[in-house]
Amino acid sequence: MSLFLSTHINRIDKKGRVSVPAGFRAALAGQSFHGVVLIRSSAHPALEGFGWDMMHELSNRLDEFDIFSDAQDDLATAIFGEAVPLSFDGEGRIVLPVELMEYAGVVEQAAFVGMGRKFQIWEPAALKERQSQARSAIRDKGLTLPREARG
Repeated sequence: MSLFLSTHINRIDKKGRVSVPAGFRAALAGQSFHGVVLIRSSAHPALEGFGWDMMHELSNRLDEFDIFSDAQDDLATAIFGEAVPLSFDGEGRIVLPVELMEYAGVVEQAAFVGMGRKFQIWEPAALKERQSQARSAIRDKGLTLPREARG
């Protein structure tokens, strides 16, 4: 699976169309769905973006919960019940639904932020604030990545 990297700020046209960065489209190449899946972030005023393969992985992770548990229902509702699959047009654009644009506060521009196996879409000024908060948290909490599992 390819990774989503870097930050790209793209213009949103009056019809809600925005170009998905070429590197992001390349990371999604070869998947059964030619587009992206977006959900509302539960932690930020942003959208979470995935490829179809990652949606399958999230479904598999949900299988770890009892199918009738509150936790499984809550997660399934927030992830799959609100998921919006958006196909690429011939120019690599998607049409952002009004509800998602309002949730993320994106109007004229959308900042696509690579986050490894997922990406986020932010209003550019809100993203700058979030990036500053993230850098401060890393510094203040001494955050580092775990060592690679050996075994």
